[in-house]
Parts: sequence; structure tokens; C-alpha cells
Amino acid sequence: MSKITQYFGDNLSGKTFAMWGLAFKPKTDDMREAPAISMIDRLTAKGAKVKAHDPEALKEAARIFGGRVNEEVFLLTKRYDTIEDADALIIMTEWNAFREPDFHLIKESLTSPVIFDGRNLYDPERLRA
Repeated sequence: MSKITQYFGDNLSGKTFAMWGLAFKPKTDDMREAPAISMIDRLTAKGAKVKAHDPEALKEAARIFGGRVNEEVFLLTKRYDTIEDADALIIMTEWNAFREPDFHLIKESLTSPVIFDGRNLYDPERLRA
């Protein structure tokens, strides 16, 4: 969260963040104590909206976020739908499907070409290039 507020400032009102990965670990829908929950809570508390995707945990996320779904948290079945008009992408779970994304599409779709890689999936030098 500190890297996000360092980049965008403390007031995130009007910002939308794409989030890939909600489950605690890949290949499961287990969200018990998943870092994505607290990250979403912190982002929305600062006024942001979150468009999230996870290959397995969307149903569990809908249960956890309840009445906040489609208000401040949007759960999407396609990962690239999350990045459309989002200000940045946040990687929360190291799913294999997220390891080799279309970086050109990500850059073109985000309003700010920035990825907060919470799982160290991507080589920083490759992203800078």
C-alpha cells in the first residue's frame, strides 16, 4: 500500500485499481487471511474502486465483500477486463495465468502505465523497457 500512496498520493478518490489474484495462493479459492482482502479494504477506505479478477475465488470474494460488490469492488471473470480504464494494476496472487501477460495491452489500457507487483512475477528491467 505504501508504494501505491507514494505513487498516487494518500487521497485515492476517483482512482480505479485493477487487481489480479484474490485467493491466498494459486490453484485455490481460499481467501482466508488473503492479503487481497486488506488491500481492497485499504484502497476503498481511501476512496478508490477495485476491479478484481481471480481464476477461482470470485464466488468467495462475492461472499466476503457482499454489499460492496458493484459499488466499490467489481468482480470480473476476464482478467483483461479489469485493466480497462484502471489507473494501475496490482498483482496479489502468483497464478501461472498472470506470469506472461500481454504487457503492450496492459500499457495501452491503463491510464497510468504502472504495475504494483506484490508477488515479484515480473522482471523490473523488462517492464521498464
